[in-house]
Amino acid sequence: MKKTFKLIDLDCANCARKMEDAIKKLDGVNDASVSFMTQKMTVDADDARFDAIMKDVVKCCKRVEPDCEIVLK
Repeated sequence: MKKTFKLIDLDCANCARKMEDAIKKLDGVNDASVSFMTQKMTVDADDARFDAIMKDVVKCCKRVEPDCEIVLK
């Protein structure tokens, strides 16, 4: 399953790259991209565990950029 999420308060391109690298290392994630310019994140992950994987994605992002919020709707 591939979904795109809006990001709020992503501060820099370097943080976006760090978030993308961390997300790609998560179990069940096939691919991910984080764009500072568009303030969007796309995650391609295992369909059966997508919601659980997204919880891990949020944790990864908070470690890199504590002020960044992911709109999970």
